[in-house]
Amino acid sequence: MSNDAIVLLKEDHQEVRKQFRAFRKQDQTPVQKQGIVDTILELLTVHTYIENEVMYPRVRDLLPDLEDDVLESYEEHHVADVLCMELAVMDATDERFDAKVTVLMENVEHHMEEEEQEWFPKVRDGLGRKQLQELGDELLEAKKRAPRRPEQPSAMKKAIDAVVS
Repeated sequence: MSNDAIVLLKEDHQEVRKQFRAFRKQDQTPVQKQGIVDTILELLTVHTYIENEVMYPRVRDLLPDLEDDVLESYEEHHVADVLCMELAVMDATDERFDAKVTVLMENVEHHMEEEEQEWFPKVRDGLGRKQLQELGDELLEAKKRAPRRPEQPSAMKKAIDAVVS
C-alpha cells in the first residue's frame, strides 16, 4: 500500500463513491438506508478531518499559489459538514432524509471530481515524491485520531433539531 497522500485520498474517494452507489440502489428498507448513511457519515467525517487538519494546511504552506483552491475546498467541506450534522440527527424515515442525502452526495461528488481532476495534479506537480509520502504518513496518523461522527456544537444541534423536527 502506498503512503502517497494523493493515492490515500483517492482511495477514500473510491470508498465514498461505493457507499453512494449502495444508497442509490432501489428497494431498500429505512434500516438499510440508515446503515449506509451512517457509513457515509463516518467516511466523510474522517476524510474531511484529515484534509482540513493535515492536507490543506500543509499544501497551503508549501504551495502558496494554491491558496484559492484550498480556501474553496474548506468551504465545500463546510457545506458537507453541515449536511452531515443534519443527517446525523435524522432518521431514514424522515420525509427529507433521501433529499438531504442526495444533496450531500451531489456536493461531495462535485468536490471529489474537482480535487481529482484539478487540484491533485497541481499538488503532485508542486510537491516531490518524498513530500507526498511524508504527507501521506501524516494523513494516516491523523486518521487514527479523527472523529468518527459529525461533531455538533450544542447550539448547532438545537438549530438542526428545530429544522428537522
